Amino acid sequence: MLEYQFFINALIGVVLISAAAAVIGTYVVARRLVAVAGGITHSCFGGLGLGCYLGVSPMAVAGVFAVASALGVEWLSTRQRLREDSAIAVIWAVGMAIGVLFVFLTPGFVPELNSFLFGNILTISALDLWIFGAYLVVLAAFFLWQRRAIVACAFDVDFATVSHLPVHAINTTMIILVSVCIVLTIRLVGVMLLMSMLSLPQLTAEVFAHRFNRIMGISVVVSLLCSVGGLLLGTVVDVPCSALIVIVMAAAFFLARLSAGLRSRLQRRRPAPEI
Repeated sequence: MLEYQFFINALIGVVLISAAAAVIGTYVVARRLVAVAGGITHSCFGGLGLGCYLGVSPMAVAGVFAVASALGVEWLSTRQRLREDSAIAVIWAVGMAIGVLFVFLTPGFVPELNSFLFGNILTISALDLWIFGAYLVVLAAFFLWQRRAIVACAFDVDFATVSHLPVHAINTTMIILVSVCIVLTIRLVGVMLLMSMLSLPQLTAEVFAHRFNRIMGISVVVSLLCSVGGLLLGTVVDVPCSALIVIVMAAAFFLARLSAGLRSRLQRRRPAPEI
């Protein structure tokens, strides 16, 4: 398979996207933004539908929708005093409705729709790889620059505020980075399966670690191994690699939980030391 350029692009793209998703997913899980990320993910469908209708890049319009949706949830929950889950429901419903409307209005058949919904990593081009790489560099640079502030804002916003950290700037920047990561990850697993990329590696890592940096490091390793493994497995089994990536990640999570449960049972059965 390495003789084909499209497979090499897919392999490089999987490595770049899975690493970025693991880093962003650690922040999402730590700050309990999984539901917000889900709302942003499904609101992207509105941008995909509008892009197809206008005949412009659907991914670019989806990126605008993602950032606008993230800032919209933040605005509704903070400025309008609407509960965050209710704000997510509003953004989620409006984005999906706009997507369905414009997909219906688009003349003819929309061939890219299935790849948007379920992902198609084999369509990644060299330009996409440059975009993925540039995003990963920006993400890593921002994390290295503001690591302590990001961790403080993720776990305890009140402490970060009292410590005079730029909470609003950090949260706004991170939610924009989360939105961009969601749009880029759509190319890998699609709208329907994207949440697994931002949560399963982190939940697996939490079995073995409890500190932010260790969870992030283990998440990157788990995400890379599962993503590359799912892609290679897709060359053997005639199944979309996006589904295989998610299945491998889910299997890793359940195996980690089972091993942790067995380890705790064995420790409880050990006889107490004699005094």
